[in-house]
Amino acid sequence: MRTFLHTADGVTIDSVYDPGTAVYDMRTPSAGRPVFVVAHGFTGDVDRPHVRRVAEAFARYGAVVTFSFRGHGRSGGRSTVGDREVLDLDAAVARAQRIHPDAPLVTVGFSMGGSVVLRHAALRPGTVAAVVAVSAPARWYYRGTAPMRRLHWMVTRPAGRVVGRYGFRTRIHHLAWDPVPLSPVEAVPRIAPVPLLIVHGDRDGYFPLDHPRALAGAAGDHGELWLEHGMGHAEHAADDTLLARIGDWADRTVSRAG
Repeated sequence: MRTFLHTADGVTIDSVYDPGTAVYDMRTPSAGRPVFVVAHGFTGDVDRPHVRRVAEAFARYGAVVTFSFRGHGRSGGRSTVGDREVLDLDAAVARAQRIHPDAPLVTVGFSMGGSVVLRHAALRPGTVAAVVAVSAPARWYYRGTAPMRRLHWMVTRPAGRVVGRYGFRTRIHHLAWDPVPLSPVEAVPRIAPVPLLIVHGDRDGYFPLDHPRALAGAAGDHGELWLEHGMGHAEHAADDTLLARIGDWADRTVSRAG
């Protein structure tokens, strides 16, 4: 079920609700069943096949809300590459809460979306029951790999933003961050005691392993780190087995909390 949401700063956000494969009344999910809110990576959107595949995998465990960040797909506005996207996640989480007011919410973010779910959980305490960050950066402005240098060119240069718009269907804001938002590694300690799962591939071409290790170190006892052998970056690299393991982790985690 597709609905257009509105953020606190007036941006229209495209979202899709999937009630999941379990049979339950739409407003009364089985006791303790999680509701997932999925935050895609940069240049993704709610209709991309890899985002739909993630939603289908999590729908085996509970209801799923997916959405397109600002500047992506059918959503309005322009991408701020992880800054004001917290407001987009706010709107998607609010939709999940309206449909299932008593269900535990689990936010799952990939790459840029991973940084957003970390900051959202830190800035909105008490909102979610668990957080999963897949292929997320620990810090901003990282240019240590060729893919990240290309991404920075696309974001910061006029010609790059043209490539983003017409090559990747992503409309990017031309203004630099001011102020610079809380970094993911700074956000992580503020998430406790909410359970946090950090997932990262050892073949990630964007962010090397010092990023997930820094996040896990900042998380302390409330964080769990999975370093996945042979995995690359974000949704494209997350196979069905890994998605099922994440779904199992979320289901177990919210069941214990309940």
